[in-house]
Amino acid sequence: MPPADRLLAATPLLDHGHPAIAALIDARGWRALPEHDRIGAAYDFVRNEIAFGYNRADDIPASRVLADGYGQCNTKGTLLMALLRALGIPCRLHGFTIHKALQRGVVPEAVYPIAPDRILHSWVEIAHEGRWVNLEGFILDRGFLKALQDRFAGEGEALCGYGAGTDCLSRPPVAWTGGDTYIQRTGIEDDLGLFDTPDAFYAAHGQTFGFLRGLLYRQAIRHWMNARVRRIRAGRVPAIPGHVHAHAQRPA
Repeated sequence: MPPADRLLAATPLLDHGHPAIAALIDARGWRALPEHDRIGAAYDFVRNEIAFGYNRADDIPASRVLADGYGQCNTKGTLLMALLRALGIPCRLHGFTIHKALQRGVVPEAVYPIAPDRILHSWVEIAHEGRWVNLEGFILDRGFLKALQDRFAGEGEALCGYGAGTDCLSRPPVAWTGGDTYIQRTGIEDDLGLFDTPDAFYAAHGQTFGFLRGLLYRQAIRHWMNARVRRIRAGRVPAIPGHVHAHAQRPA
């Protein structure tokens, strides 16, 4: 295990000394909690009080994610890591890619064909009770996940689409109980390895949009995606063309 101080340090992205992050922790009284509860408080905050949504980029500071009030796997992970480190919980990042089919239904069909086949993904690993625990289940907020569960009730447990990648949609392992949590695991394609910080991860791996697609994403597509996320959260789950029911299956 790397030295604890390396996994507690602040960085430009893990800016846990930022006044807004310090004020949040102080207002919630999280520092006084036992370790298990400190982890749970930060985890539940990022999972449910930071809504699922798409920021302008992956490599933005934790304080920016907090100010936005929404995020996806990578940006919510950065905020969670900053909160955990501020609370004395050593943590690191595990990088992956996921297949774009996991995002189908959120990505508008008009632009789905031009989306990269592999999308940058990550989860947070924490040192807890002498072992590494994987945290990924914080990505989808409770309201968004419930809308998917309601829409696909009775249509099978496996879903890879709408931002979810799970074999147990009705009861995915997303609650903090001291063990691993997951919600996009079944969409993973490539294992990119372990990184002490998101700064190091994004220095080594960037999303391969290209200039034009990157500009379109930042200026237009992500806002379109966020509007679709809000509609899904409200119970209006769009069908995916070419499927009998809207279960989005990865291509063979």
